[in-house]
Amino acid sequence: MIPRLVIATKNQGKVAEMRDLLQAAGIAAEVVEGLEWDDVEETGETLEENALLKARAVCEATGLPALADDTGLEVEALGGRPGVRTGRFAGPDATYDENVDHLLSLLGDRSDRTARFRTALALVFPDGTEVTAEGVVEGEITFERRGTGGFGYDPVFAVDGVTLAEMGMEAKNRISHRARAVAALAEVLGAG
Repeated sequence: MIPRLVIATKNQGKVAEMRDLLQAAGIAAEVVEGLEWDDVEETGETLEENALLKARAVCEATGLPALADDTGLEVEALGGRPGVRTGRFAGPDATYDENVDHLLSLLGDRSDRTARFRTALALVFPDGTEVTAEGVVEGEITFERRGTGGFGYDPVFAVDGVTLAEMGMEAKNRISHRARAVAALAEVLGAG
């Protein structure tokens, strides 16, 4: 178990979700919050490259092991888009709602709404050690938002007919892409 680490994001929803997942998997005893660092530009061509960029920068800025993720939504009917551009799908400063609206407008009334969420995790230690892992969950994009939980695309990404936003956090954390990535990381680290 890692005594202390920082999650390399300023998204409080993601921090809360990751903290619970890391502690349940036996990876982190304490997630340090409230630290500051400069924003990291996600210039990588892959999810793993972006996760590594963020983890390296936050590890250097804080002096603590840093865990970063990059998550991509891959929609079959859109040729795998938005993919690595998921957070900026509707533009560089797009809100969650704008990204979801853009996705739904592009899909229109298409019947093939097959999609997957893919999360790449990168854990970087102050000594330069780097560990990566990935998690994927298959699902489909709904025709409209459903549910009030979660964040991002959760209201339109359904697994077995239920959106991630309709699931409680406990149910979501059993099947989500982040949960699967954390489980894969725990296996690599020999935790849990």
